[in-house]
Amino acid sequence: MTEVITLGECLVAFVATTPGPLAEATTFERFVAGAEANVAVGLARLGHSVAFIGRVGADGFGEAITRRLRGEGVDIADLAVDPEAPTGLMFRERRVIGPAHVVYARRGSAGSRLTPAEVERAMARHQDPVPRWLHLTGITPALSADAQAATERAIESATAAGLTISLDLNLRRRLWSDEAAAPVLRALAANVDVLLGDPDELAVLTHLTADHDPAELARAALELGPSLAVVKLGAGGALVVDRAAPDDAIVRPALPLPVVVDPVGAGDAFCAGFIAARLDGADLATALEMGNACGAAAASAVGDQTGLPDRAELAAILRAAADARSPDTIR
Repeated sequence: MTEVITLGECLVAFVATTPGPLAEATTFERFVAGAEANVAVGLARLGHSVAFIGRVGADGFGEAITRRLRGEGVDIADLAVDPEAPTGLMFRERRVIGPAHVVYARRGSAGSRLTPAEVERAMARHQDPVPRWLHLTGITPALSADAQAATERAIESATAAGLTISLDLNLRRRLWSDEAAAPVLRALAANVDVLLGDPDELAVLTHLTADHDPAELARAALELGPSLAVVKLGAGGALVVDRAAPDDAIVRPALPLPVVVDPVGAGDAFCAGFIAARLDGADLATALEMGNACGAAAASAVGDQTGLPDRAELAAILRAAADARSPDTIR
């Protein structure tokens, strides 16, 4: 039985092997990346069955993606091979401080050619038994008109089937402007159950500013329609506001990391941990803690998926964090 469905573009990422500007990078490591694929792998490692809907090119990079996702236990029956378009690529520098510069080669990629008909067929294939959750991001609708329509069709199908739907905003300004993204993402947010984003992303949707109180941003996001609004605060942890108790924001701190090796993908890891916790029946506070722990694990290794923990690793991380907070711990 498939518990979670997600869809989007899976990429191959070339990450510089040493820190410094991209102009000076001469050697790279190859990784499989893409926000939705990262969440899929994160959920699979945490013991949940997940299916990925998308397209890759009929090339070696597409084959690398299919092998990786299949090897992680992700259902890729609906990951089509497109003979007419290439697999998307990205090249990323590594920075000790400041954001890492990224160059994309994804215009006209196979992943951007996902259609509503493909999504409808895939969703229909998973109707017996019905999955529990659909996870989407704001990246896919930015790729093309077809990809946007595919995202909308997925929401329609999931709503009709009674799935919980989550949307991680994941605003990518290299793909579209705030002015173009805002109305599309607002329309999507109106039809999901769980909305996730950082303060900057939520500000674009709510007409507030990113320096507003995170709980206020979350409450403004709830006015768009979701039942839960989750604010990812990076080193500040995360908070969630429930429509059922809007005055009671739940906040959990981040896990301290001595060194952030690679922050890219940490937000996707957070989503995987949060969704896994909710599927397991955990309360919102525990879901935030699991999300924070998965995010910290992802940031401790190079590559979007490398540090994603399995259940045993996550339990160990959470135990260590609890011990560190306990006044009775012997140091």
